[in-house]
Amino acid sequence: MGYRVAVVGATGAVGREMLKTLAERKFPVQEVAAVASGRTTGQQVSFGDKQILTVQNLDKFDFTGWDIGLFSPGASVSAVHAPRAAKAGCIVIDNTSQFRMEPDVPLVVPEVNPQALAHIRRGIIANPNCSTIQMVVALKPLHDRYGVQRVVVSTYQSVSGAGKEAMDELYAQTKATYVNDPIKPEQFTKQIAFNVIPHIDRFMPDGSTKEEWKMVVETKKILDPDIQVVATCVRVPVFIGHGEAVFIQCAKPITVEGARAVLRDAPGVVVLDHREDGGYITPLECQGEDATYVSRIRLDPTVENGLVFWCVADNLRKGAALNAVQIAETLLAQGRLARPAA
Repeated sequence: MGYRVAVVGATGAVGREMLKTLAERKFPVQEVAAVASGRTTGQQVSFGDKQILTVQNLDKFDFTGWDIGLFSPGASVSAVHAPRAAKAGCIVIDNTSQFRMEPDVPLVVPEVNPQALAHIRRGIIANPNCSTIQMVVALKPLHDRYGVQRVVVSTYQSVSGAGKEAMDELYAQTKATYVNDPIKPEQFTKQIAFNVIPHIDRFMPDGSTKEEWKMVVETKKILDPDIQVVATCVRVPVFIGHGEAVFIQCAKPITVEGARAVLRDAPGVVVLDHREDGGYITPLECQGEDATYVSRIRLDPTVENGLVFWCVADNLRKGAALNAVQIAETLLAQGRLARPAA
């Protein structure tokens, strides 16, 4: 017995990771379909160690009879096809930004707000932004214990967050630098190799970027509407893994020892915090891992009840594919999926 699962955007970095994660976590599937745009129809992708799937054309794909759709095809594509899938009775878990801030669409991180799955109105559930996910996983236990009031966060986001073409650009520019070839940015506004770019997504009227705006509004929707958040989001020349320096101010007195204890007991969090050379986790070390890692925990002496920490996570896994699969697992655990086919 198992469920029929369609992975939409299956040829992209996140789509491939979704297929990999479904297999690794042994989600109960009867059948898996790899679905993508017409230009990749007929390509082959792996599901697990032994099964090869032929990519089907999204425009022609019939979602009738499919239980779950894991979507990561881009916001404009999800806008068209996610409602079509939901209308056919397929529960959509969408990794794009298209539906996140719509009031009748739950925005879910299972370790943080699984109760939001009780309010599925349109057959669509939104996966938050990758940078938001890892931050709220770490903030949740601290908020429950100390009442987080304000967050200042600076992100160090890998190029995989911008897709496969962005990863290819970092590789090509790095190679070009060593052989003295000319470099022409295409996926980014400036050269990304050996550089950092304080610009992710488009600029908003107030001077922030949309990525920064996402971290503000998504944190409020997921965790608490009263939390004040300000973010600076930076693209760095790393292939996979996002890092974040997070400064919080709490309503209650907080200690380093107390914060460590709370975080160690939190689901989805691994604390690795030793005040010595190498006693912290970097993006390179979190690749392929499921947890959000927290290091460099210390007091912020500039504000009352302030704390600082560093957190990293694999943005393709916990920041995207894993969180989506965990939402499906939570739906199953809460009894919100119909009985699987025999």
